[in-house]
Amino acid sequence: MVSRATGWLDDRVGLSKGGRTMLDKIFPDHWSFMLGEIALYSFVVLLVTGVFLTLYFDPSTKEVIYHGAYLPLRGQKVSAAYASTVDLSFSVRFGLVMRQAHHWAADVFVGAIAVHMARIFFTGAFRKPRELNWAIGVTLLTLAIVNGFIGYSLPDDLISGTGLRIAFSILLSIPLVGTYLAFFLFGGNFPGNGVIIPRLFIVHVLILPAIIAALIGAHLFLLVRQKHTQFPGPGRTERNVVGSPLWPNFFFKTNGFLLMTFGVLVGMGALFQINPIWQFGQYAPYKVSYAVQPDWYMGWLDGALRIFPSWEFTALGHTVPLEVTIPAIILPGLTFALFYAWPFLEARFTGDYAVHHLLDRPRDRPLRTGVGAGVFAFYGVLFAASSTDVLANYFSVSLNVVLWSFRILIFVVPVIVGLVAHQICIDLAHRQAGGKRKRAYIVERSPEGEYSTHVSAPRPGDGVEELEPELVPTHVAADPAGGGAGGHAAASDRRRRGGSEEPQRPTED
Repeated sequence: MVSRATGWLDDRVGLSKGGRTMLDKIFPDHWSFMLGEIALYSFVVLLVTGVFLTLYFDPSTKEVIYHGAYLPLRGQKVSAAYASTVDLSFSVRFGLVMRQAHHWAADVFVGAIAVHMARIFFTGAFRKPRELNWAIGVTLLTLAIVNGFIGYSLPDDLISGTGLRIAFSILLSIPLVGTYLAFFLFGGNFPGNGVIIPRLFIVHVLILPAIIAALIGAHLFLLVRQKHTQFPGPGRTERNVVGSPLWPNFFFKTNGFLLMTFGVLVGMGALFQINPIWQFGQYAPYKVSYAVQPDWYMGWLDGALRIFPSWEFTALGHTVPLEVTIPAIILPGLTFALFYAWPFLEARFTGDYAVHHLLDRPRDRPLRTGVGAGVFAFYGVLFAASSTDVLANYFSVSLNVVLWSFRILIFVVPVIVGLVAHQICIDLAHRQAGGKRKRAYIVERSPEGEYSTHVSAPRPGDGVEELEPELVPTHVAADPAGGGAGGHAAASDRRRRGGSEEPQRPTED
C-alpha cells in the first residue's frame, strides 16, 4: 500500500528524480555544525508553543477588573493583555510551562544564531560562494532580536511597558521623521490610544514569523545547493565532503537532536522561572522597577544608552538628542552594516576571491580573529553596562563612578582583547609551523610554606609540528571525476573494509 501510494505521488510530482541524490547528501560530523541546528529547532519550539499561547492571549489594552486565580491581583484594574497573560500562567493547564518554554526558546534561538554566526565568522565560512547565505543569517539575527523584543512587550506589565517607552523615545530621536514614525506606530503620544499592543501582536505572530520561516527555508536551500564546508583534515579537499549521509545516519541523529532540544527547552520552562509578570505588576507610566534588565540580546543596547554622555545639539530648529540617536540608532545601524559588508571587505583587502569549501582555523587568521574577539569584547562591555545601577548598589559606590568606569572600559577592553587574541593566534601558528614552545616558570610551595621556582622541563612535541591523527573517513562525496584526496581516501577506506572501489556516494558538485 505504501509502495502504491508513493508510486502514485511520484508519477505526478517526480519525487524520485532528486530524492536519491538528496538521501545521499553528505553532512560533516563536526560538533560545531550542531549550533545551526539548535537555532532551527528552537524556532520549531517557538512555533509550537506560540500557537498554544495565541489561543489564550488577548492583545488588548482595554481596562478590566481581574478576578482570576492569582489572589494578590484580585479586584485590581489591569489591561486585558496583562490579565490574560496572568490567567494563562495560573488558570490554563500547562500554560505556565508553555509560556516559559516559549520565552526560553526565544532566548536560545537568538543565542544559537549569534554563536552559529560567530563560528561562521571565525572559520571563514562566509567567503565565496556563501556571501548570500551570510547576509540571510545577519537578517535572521536582526529579525529574531526585533521579534523577541516585540513578544517581550506584549504582556503590558511594568517591565515591558518601560521597554516600549524606551522604544518610543528611540523613534522620537530619529532626525526629521522620528515624531511621525512614533505617532504613526503608537497612534499618538505615548502610550498612545491603545493600538500599539494589537499592532505588535499581529507583527509578532504573523508577519515576522512568516518572514523568518521563509529566510530559514532560503538558508537551507542554499545549504543543500552548495557544498558543505568542512575543517581541513585527512581525506578532505576543496572538491569533496567527508561525513555522514542524510539517510539513515544524519536523519536519525538530527531528529534525536530535535527531541533533545525540545525536551531541554520544555524542561527549562517547567523548572526555571522567567519573566514573572505578576511580580512586576501592571504597567503605569509613573512607576519603574529596580534591578530589572531586558532579555540578554537587548542588554548591549540598554548598556549603550546608559553610558553614553548627555549630548545634544540644535540645528535648523530641530533638537537632535545624541545621547539616544548615537547609541540606539547609529550604533546598531553601523553594527549590522558591518556584518553585511564584512565578506566583501575581507575579500577586497586580502585579494582573495577564490571559492572556499575548506574552513580556516581561527589561529590561521590572526587579524580576523583579533578583530572578532575585540568586537565581542566591545559588546560584552556594553552588556555589562546594562547593570550599572545594580553594580553601584552592590559595591556601594557612586553611580557616576560606575558610568565613567564603563566609558573608559569600552575603549580599553576591546583593544586589549583584540591584541591578545591576535598574538595568541600568531604564537599558535608559529608553534604549528615548527617553532619551539616557550618554557614555563613553575612556582611550587612546600609543606613548610616555602616557595621555589624553576623552569619546566622540555615537553613532548617541543619544536615538532603537531599532526592530527590519521583518521579514516566513513563517507566521502567525491568530485565528478572521482579524483582528489577525497576520492583516494574513500577508495582506501573501501579497501580496508574489503568493499568495492566503485563509487558508492553521489557527487556534491
